Amino acid sequence: MPGIVGLITKMPRERAEAELRLMIEVLRHEAFYVTGTYVDESLGLYLGWITLKDSFSDGMPLRNEREDIVLVFSGEEFPEPGTARRLKERGHGLHMDGPHYLVHLSEEDPSFPVGLNGRFHGLLADRTRGAMTLFNDRYGMHRVYYHEAGEAFYFAAEAKAILAVRPELRRTDPRGFGEYVACGCVLENRTLFDGIYVLPPASAWVFRGGSLERKGVYFQAREWEGQTRLDSETYYQELRSVFSRNLARYFEGPARVAMSLTGGLDGRMIMAWQKPSAGSLPCYTFGDGTGIRECRDAIVAQQVARACKQSHGVIPVGAEFLSRFSHYAERTVYLTDGCLDLMHSPDLYLNEKARAIAPVRMTGNYGSEVLRRAVAFKPGLPTKGLFNPEVLEHVRAAGETYAGLLRGNPVSFAVFRQAPWHHYGLLALEQTQLSLRTPYLDNDLVRTVFRAPESALLNNDACMRLIADGDAELRQILTDRGLNGSGRHFSTGAYRSFLEFTFKAEYAYDSGMPQWVARIDHLLSPLRLERLFLGWHKFHHFRVWYRDALSGYVRDMLLDARSLSRPYLQPQRLKAIVEGHLKGNRNYTYEIHKMLTLELFHRAFIDAK
Repeated sequence: MPGIVGLITKMPRERAEAELRLMIEVLRHEAFYVTGTYVDESLGLYLGWITLKDSFSDGMPLRNEREDIVLVFSGEEFPEPGTARRLKERGHGLHMDGPHYLVHLSEEDPSFPVGLNGRFHGLLADRTRGAMTLFNDRYGMHRVYYHEAGEAFYFAAEAKAILAVRPELRRTDPRGFGEYVACGCVLENRTLFDGIYVLPPASAWVFRGGSLERKGVYFQAREWEGQTRLDSETYYQELRSVFSRNLARYFEGPARVAMSLTGGLDGRMIMAWQKPSAGSLPCYTFGDGTGIRECRDAIVAQQVARACKQSHGVIPVGAEFLSRFSHYAERTVYLTDGCLDLMHSPDLYLNEKARAIAPVRMTGNYGSEVLRRAVAFKPGLPTKGLFNPEVLEHVRAAGETYAGLLRGNPVSFAVFRQAPWHHYGLLALEQTQLSLRTPYLDNDLVRTVFRAPESALLNNDACMRLIADGDAELRQILTDRGLNGSGRHFSTGAYRSFLEFTFKAEYAYDSGMPQWVARIDHLLSPLRLERLFLGWHKFHHFRVWYRDALSGYVRDMLLDARSLSRPYLQPQRLKAIVEGHLKGNRNYTYEIHKMLTLELFHRAFIDAK
């Protein structure tokens, strides 16, 4: 994911600059990336950046008029309207386009970056004071990896940049590995790499004289947790006011924006209140390209787009993706430093296609987590006999860690833990291709949700009401799972039950198929029963893909001598899993996801010394 890289050190300039160049080059993933460097030997600062061409943070570094304040900023910030104009009226800067206002804001606001709103990280250098501040957003979503060595402090948007100059760190952290096996992500700002960590949310770490002086934070979750709760009606009115007032800022800027629509509520809330003029906001949906059927997401999204007088298209996942699966699988693991498993490899393909429509993708991401307490991940035990006892010990510890984290405020869990740990991998993958925006991590909105009464976070009522108040016509359209709507169907209750059945049946027939059903399905394979259940709601079908189109890749990767020799697994059990799934009388989709991901991770990062 584009971002900053660098080191703060007292080592000789020649060596430091050589390491900086290598770190930057490792993260130059695409031809449309823009890179640059800033060096201040007196501060011990060797700083680089990688950004998407013409994005918000293209054009670094930012300097004040005296050039004693230098800011390198990555990500996007969504300020109060008129912020740049007010700063200019106070005598700051001739140019306030793009992010230039930020360096002047840092001069005006001694608490900077407290007032920033968005997903970002950056480094602010005050040459007069001889101090530097490394900071990130209050959710920790624009990740910064770091490593503290004796002669330097290394930081980077991707861990691989640090590994490039510190190859001795190419070893797994046992605790992080166990958490990944259990939860699909690493917890508590650890990583899969021993000695590399993640900057905590809302960090403001101060450096002076080439070394770290203070690990500070500029925001604590308790500041929002301690607010007075509102009654249901007052909460809704405040939520409506904040959402409608702040939404427009997420569509501003010179870059073209397109709307990534699904059949759910969160994207529809955006459409209901943004009210784009006819034909001004192209919409698209990720869909099934296997030819089984048009998925519900695409059908409903097309209805929403038509009601809003916008164009709509479907970006399908099908034969082209499958023919290049090895490429997308390896890139998914590599680009995300192993944070994302292969279930999401289609997303890299899809976002490549989406970039051709617009370089900014607006989504409803995190809406259900913020507004409706959706818990997106939980720990689980791996298949019996697959991993060795040492790994299982850390897997059990991960469950205990997770349980402790879940006992706190549920909104805090969603935005300060679940979002930067679990959701980060997919965000990082998507943002290698385009700028992804969502209004659901807006500071004012999240602050308001912390004041919600308990009942308001347990259902869809506030979201449906928000849609109706913004655009009554959109309220009438059924969601992909049959929620909402006006009852215009012949039997709305029966239709909703049918859609809910197809949703659950598709999961059960695909990745979640029980083993006894897999045996029956294998016996009935000439009937191709999957065509009855697949494609209603999902655009990927990995159980069938691994069994059929991708069987050669699965066999070649997981039954390879190198894969079977990994010390963390039991090879005979892995052989049985692969052979059972490829035969078709067992379902080990999740296990194959995990084992392929871990194998690609080791080949890309651990073996490559």
